[in-house]
Amino acid sequence: MSFHSMWAELLPVGRSSASGGYRRFAWTDADADCRAWFEDQARARGLAHEVDRNGNQWAWLGDPAAGDAVVTGSHLDSVPDGGAFDGPLGVVSAFAALDELRGRDARLTRPLAIVNFGDEEGARFGLACVGSRLTAGQLTRAQAHLLTDGEGVTLPRAMEAAGYDPDAIGPDPERLARIGAFVELHVEQGRALDLSGDRVGLASAIWPHGRWRFDFRGEANHAGTTRLADRHDPMLSYAETVLAARREAELAGAVATFGKVAVEPNGVNAVPSLVRGWLDSRAEDQTRLDTVVGGIEKAARSHADAHGIDLDVVRESFTPVVEFDHALRDELARILGTDTDLTVPVLGTGAGHDAGILSGSIPTAMLFVRNPTGVSHSPAESASEDDCVAGVLALADVLEGLACR
Repeated sequence: MSFHSMWAELLPVGRSSASGGYRRFAWTDADADCRAWFEDQARARGLAHEVDRNGNQWAWLGDPAAGDAVVTGSHLDSVPDGGAFDGPLGVVSAFAALDELRGRDARLTRPLAIVNFGDEEGARFGLACVGSRLTAGQLTRAQAHLLTDGEGVTLPRAMEAAGYDPDAIGPDPERLARIGAFVELHVEQGRALDLSGDRVGLASAIWPHGRWRFDFRGEANHAGTTRLADRHDPMLSYAETVLAARREAELAGAVATFGKVAVEPNGVNAVPSLVRGWLDSRAEDQTRLDTVVGGIEKAARSHADAHGIDLDVVRESFTPVVEFDHALRDELARILGTDTDLTVPVLGTGAGHDAGILSGSIPTAMLFVRNPTGVSHSPAESASEDDCVAGVLALADVLEGLACR
């Protein structure tokens, strides 16, 4: 089956007719349909399909127990109303790359596997990369069992409803010990390749990033009868902090986003008593990130003091810089630079990935495919057919160079 036919088959699964985006959330019917598609692709190619204790799917060519396996793949779930390419491009390209290798009569000297990691986006339970975090021991069973979705459904209950055992989840060092290299292909979530004119790129690192909660506490009051001079309105401090975040990020060459806000009492005719905003910030290095977040907090406290507002700032999550394995990255660059006519630039990314989670346990690398608009986590996310095919061929070259030596 060609890349195009596989892509067309997967495209309708979990797609919203209202938004045109995807709602493939963990342990839902759409997720089950994606998993069934993955299993069908594995069976059609004579690959051994298995689901590990954490719900990740694997399709094996060769003996997994032999060790030193080369693994590729990504994820099939989505953010709310996300695009078609983030995750699925890596999985479809993995099957297509295997087909390309077979067309070349390539002879594997190492086991090869394709993986679909579960719940990468964290859209349902609020934590990204659950499947790979559990596997790598970065999330414990007890912690995972506390995860709850917006409807109050716990992760264990959702897994049971989908036919999986939540009590079996946890670290899987034996599986990781079988893997010699993991290469994840992903659509670029930015415009670096578009600006450079290249179809495919190599990842250098994932920027350090985190999430901070800003709680601005003021005084609820009547919107129509309270004089402006008498108000302690936390919305003003919050709004000024949003603008400060943009300024600080621009100065540091970083990114900072207040993308989620909760207001109490949330009435049209009421001065708020509480405005809670969540900051997401990412930068090329730790020093820049510290500068940005420190500058935003300093500005927030200044604006809060000016309006008689109390402010609490809580760091809810943080991920330090993730450097991909230099030897593996250099090997990929050698393979692509020697055996193809591609120019393959090396670039960093501000987005998290399963490859980043696994990088602390096994050698990992990433390939990026050009995204002409740079838009991601949106129905407008895109990649041309020619660039997708270029990605497949680059991945096939890499797999051949690693697994057929």
